[in-house]
Amino acid sequence: MTTSLIQKITNTTSGIASTILRIPVGLILMAHGAQKLFGAFGGYGLEGTGQFMASLGLEPGYLMALLAGSAEFFGGLALVIGLLVRPASIVVAFTMLIAIFTVHISNGLFMSNNGYEYALTLLIVAVSLAFSGAGSFSVDKAISAKN
Repeated sequence: MTTSLIQKITNTTSGIASTILRIPVGLILMAHGAQKLFGAFGGYGLEGTGQFMASLGLEPGYLMALLAGSAEFFGGLALVIGLLVRPASIVVAFTMLIAIFTVHISNGLFMSNNGYEYALTLLIVAVSLAFSGAGSFSVDKAISAKN
């Protein structure tokens, strides 16, 4: 018997642990995405973030800001509600890899020097969720149970 793609994506092998992990991380990601997309929480919005990304060689800067902000905001939203957590986690992980290697790696590990420890932590959480799934209390669990 073959398992459907939706079943594979939404299946979760973890209990409450993934739920406890994904909700606060999702909220943090949403806040960072809102900085890039909307200029919320002291962020620079798409224009400012786009200029910064262009200065790093990520061209076109505006599009890259839109992609990064969307990955963080909508990926974070997916984590919070527990919907399509595996694909959202993969997108977030990829975004964090780009952040690490284009912005933070030359500054060392620690955040006090704009290092990569925060982005690395988010990358590790995203990879963990990509393997474990959304957890007990999630839309993915409800979808998986119906299939």
